[in-house]
Amino acid sequence: MKRSALAVLLGFAASFAFASEAPAPAAKADPAKGKAIVEQVCAACHGVDGNSAASANPSLAGQHPEYLYAQLNAFKKGERKNPIMMGQVAALSDADMKNLAAYFGEQKPKERASTNKALMEAGKKIYRGGNRETGLPACMACHGPNGAGIPVQYPRLGAQHAAYIEKSLKDYKAGGERVNPIMKPIASKLSESDMKAVAEYIAGLR
Repeated sequence: MKRSALAVLLGFAASFAFASEAPAPAAKADPAKGKAIVEQVCAACHGVDGNSAASANPSLAGQHPEYLYAQLNAFKKGERKNPIMMGQVAALSDADMKNLAAYFGEQKPKERASTNKALMEAGKKIYRGGNRETGLPACMACHGPNGAGIPVQYPRLGAQHAAYIEKSLKDYKAGGERVNPIMKPIASKLSESDMKAVAEYIAGLR
């Protein structure tokens, strides 16, 4: 009995020692702290609620936090080369970026309507079916039929500004500001008219 009791005590002691050496869990993101940064830094371009008024600036409302965090890191490391954004993230800590991503992820994206019905129909064919002749895969295979994307892996696109989507596709094709091994070969199979059409369709997704 004494031996078994001693063994139990030693077991508890070993467990405690192991637990004390284990790394502390990562701090949970705080959307409230993210909002404070948004109001001071991000709102002018992306809106307080993440819905940007200017079509050149992406709306961030409802975007997957993991994706936003990854993009902020890419700007900070210079992997995405946008002088404005690189300057904005320079002073942000890792916690700041996680808090921002969490805040924007909680916001509701505003619905957008297509401004060109003919382009929207052409874009729908590309988005939903791709192009077998050129080997272009359907956009919805990664970004979902309604543009919601897949958390961690692929960003939400639905209700994004058409002008921003079109520019992003051009950047992926050129391989300048946006470098992505998945999107570059896909964008390379799109003509400028294809890009404009699929961007128009994506803007109307909800």
